[in-house]
Amino acid sequence: MSVPEGSEHAFRDRRASHRYGNRRRSQTTVQTIERAKRRAAERRIRTDQAARAFDIFLSTIAVPLFNSSRQRAAPRRYPFNVFTPSGSVRLMSDRGAEDYIELSLDPGGDVPQVIGHTSRNRGRRVIESERPLGEPGVLTEDDVLEFLLKELEAFVDR
Repeated sequence: MSVPEGSEHAFRDRRASHRYGNRRRSQTTVQTIERAKRRAAERRIRTDQAARAFDIFLSTIAVPLFNSSRQRAAPRRYPFNVFTPSGSVRLMSDRGAEDYIELSLDPGGDVPQVIGHTSRNRGRRVIESERPLGEPGVLTEDDVLEFLLKELEAFVDR
C-alpha cells in the first residue's frame, strides 16, 4: 500500500528516514575519527620504537663505519670529516660543504626508514639523491657499507 505523496504519513516517513540517515552518518563519522586516532597512536609507537632502534644503529653500525671510511680515504687524498648532528651521521668532504653522504631516519609513512642522502657539487650545480635503505632494526653493516661504497665512487670519480 503506497502512501500518497502529500499526506501526513509521507511527511513523517521522510522525517524518520532523514533522522535515521543523520544518525548513521554521525556514527560513521565517529567511527572514522576513532579509527584515525588509533592509527595515529600506533604510528607514534612505531616511530618511537624506530627512533630508539635508529639511535642504536647509529652508535653501533653507522658512525663506526663512517669513521672507518674517513680514515681509509684520508691517506689517498680524499679528506673527509664525520659529523653526527642530532639524529643522523654525515661524511662530509673537506673540499666543499655541499659534498656529503648522510644517513637519517624518515619517520613518515607506514614504516619508518633509514634514508641515505647524497649531495655532490659539480661546478655550479649541486646534485642530490635520496634512497631508502630499510628499517633501522634490520639494517646490517653490509647494507650500510654497500650504500657508502656506491656513493663514495661519485666523489672519487672526479
